[in-house]
Amino acid sequence: MTDRAAAAARFFDAAHEGFYIGVFGPDDETTLAANAHLKLMLGYPPEASNGIIHPFDASRFVDADGQAAFLTRLRADGSVRDHVMRLRRLDQSVVWVEVTATAELEGDALRVEAILRDVGERRRLDDQSRGIQSELLQAEKMAALGHTISGVAHELNNPLATILSWAERLSANPADERTRRGLGVILGEAERAARIVRNLLTFARKRQSTRAMVDVNQVVRETLALRAYEQRVSNITLVDALASGLPQVFADGHQLKQVLLNLVINAEQSMLTSRGRGTLVVRSWHDQDKNAILLEINDDGPGVPGDVQSRIFDPFFTTKEVGKGTGLGLSVAYALVKEHGGRIWLESHTSTGASFFLELPVMMKVAEATGTTASAAAPITLDDAFKGARVLVVEDEPALSMAVAEALADAGFIVDRAGDGEEGLTRLAEQSYELIVCDLKMPRIDGMQFYRAMAAATPALARRVIFVTGDVAGTDAERFLDETGCRWLSKPFRLGDLLRAARDTLS
Repeated sequence: MTDRAAAAARFFDAAHEGFYIGVFGPDDETTLAANAHLKLMLGYPPEASNGIIHPFDASRFVDADGQAAFLTRLRADGSVRDHVMRLRRLDQSVVWVEVTATAELEGDALRVEAILRDVGERRRLDDQSRGIQSELLQAEKMAALGHTISGVAHELNNPLATILSWAERLSANPADERTRRGLGVILGEAERAARIVRNLLTFARKRQSTRAMVDVNQVVRETLALRAYEQRVSNITLVDALASGLPQVFADGHQLKQVLLNLVINAEQSMLTSRGRGTLVVRSWHDQDKNAILLEINDDGPGVPGDVQSRIFDPFFTTKEVGKGTGLGLSVAYALVKEHGGRIWLESHTSTGASFFLELPVMMKVAEATGTTASAAAPITLDDAFKGARVLVVEDEPALSMAVAEALADAGFIVDRAGDGEEGLTRLAEQSYELIVCDLKMPRIDGMQFYRAMAAATPALARRVIFVTGDVAGTDAERFLDETGCRWLSKPFRLGDLLRAARDTLS
């Protein structure tokens, strides 16, 4: 062998791409040469005989028509460039290969010389890039959806507030049993519709973290309400095993919903993928030794394999197909729970389902918060010193404005009404008021503009304003309300809550 030939042979065997030379006859394929890298690519040891290496054998193609399409192009064009195909290795695993080849006819046979590259990693990165791009597009869509839902929420919450207010006022009057039952249904369904709107806003809008004493069971049930329809039509049975009388926790209820929704959807997908149905069990209890509330989300799906459990909370780790998951859901849940001073962990055995546990610490403020909640349910009475106080209601929805004004009048206030901020400022120039109830979103002059003009003219009245609004979370309104320190109610609200806010504001 000449030096040049020896050098070529060394290059052939040492190259980090697969080199192949072979002949395709009418009935068989003969491999003339295959380098070590090609053998490794196909799952064979480097010392394997060339005679057993058949990269383009029909049985090796994952796609049924793959070999025929490849050979047809070679015969027609004499070459292919960057032709991508899926081939099976010796162990039947799949490798993505990019082939550049030339071919010459030798009688009835086709001599093929080819370079094969393993492009599996490149495709994985391409898929990941497409996934990131898809997530960015989704984020943009969600931002647009958030703005749209904000407007829709306001439009829905105004009539809901009117329905709720009038039903509540009518239910306070003497009526026969059938009428009272009907009014009770109207109240309940209006509040149900309001919860749906609030839940949509929770997941469509970004918002600042705001913590308060929250009832964990209530947060769980509001989250499950979002999935009730999907669970019903997907043959998923929900078992509510939430303990009663749990102490409250100091937490951001919206962030807890985000954590729970992720766990519930993961459980649903696991059960539906494996069995087409399932049972979801949600439990809560108070661990007095740790002074913590514990939650368990349990499914009867296939469970989580042991080698996956240690990575389940890792960022970008997912067992779902490309485009079906970002791998961020559980890592975000983990971070949110840790921020609350709690823990989240998984317990699972293959084929026996999986349980995710959340542990949230109970704060010392529980007793105080519970007492406040209990007193809030007590009947509202107005001190004699406040009766006869003059109130201005600034609200552009006539039906709601009338219901609020009449409820305040029934409680002993003297009430004037204004249809928007401009009319409200005119009223203020003509009359002194002890309290203002004002909508935030109105035509011409909105609630924020009205407040700034009013506060500049009558600073003493600036802290005696109650705002009502159909959408606050994540908007300029949220920052405005924080800056003013004024009380506010989210539409739709109960008239009892309004009267309580009025009494507390005047106090």
